[in-house]
Amino acid sequence: MEHKIDTIIFDLGGVLVDWNPAYLYKKVFNGDVTKVNWFLSSVCTTEWNTEQDAGRTIEEAVKQKVTEFPEYEDWIRLYYNEWHHMFSGPIHQNVELFKTLKASGNYKIYALTNWSAEKWDKAIELFPFFKDFDGVVVSGKEKTRKPFPKIYNIILNRYNITPENAVFIDDNKENVIAASSFNLNAIHFKTHEKLKEKLNSLQIFF
Repeated sequence: MEHKIDTIIFDLGGVLVDWNPAYLYKKVFNGDVTKVNWFLSSVCTTEWNTEQDAGRTIEEAVKQKVTEFPEYEDWIRLYYNEWHHMFSGPIHQNVELFKTLKASGNYKIYALTNWSAEKWDKAIELFPFFKDFDGVVVSGKEKTRKPFPKIYNIILNRYNITPENAVFIDDNKENVIAASSFNLNAIHFKTHEKLKEKLNSLQIFF
């Protein structure tokens, strides 16, 4: 049986906005990419940041890292003090796609994002279109994150979404696999062109 798509769920970072801590630390380390890579793989790591996405406070996270690496305290504190410099901006083609889909009136459009609760207000200030979703689930506010099952249950139940009638778009393969286990039509975002092809194959045209 073919299901008619009536809902589209977007990830934000890596799909609608370009976020990368390296953008900040390239400035901090005067373009020294080796030093940037070392710092982000050894000190302020992805694993450390995802704990904030899951609800750990920034204060607690920074305190832990400063205790672990007291000699790098200034650099560690920059991670969240200058967090807004980690964005290059919107991913314009995908934002236009989001706006077109929203304007069509054919779909409910939601966001499911791994994001620190404490940085969400700043995110809306940086990217006002975040207010245009029919609903947003922010991991830090829910105290869980993708790819854990709990967060998918939250968005499906909160907005009464039928998974088979919904599309989920994320740049993280692990999150896409998790979404597929809920029978969501999950798309691993790689390029705008491939995303359009996938959506067209699901009878979503724009």
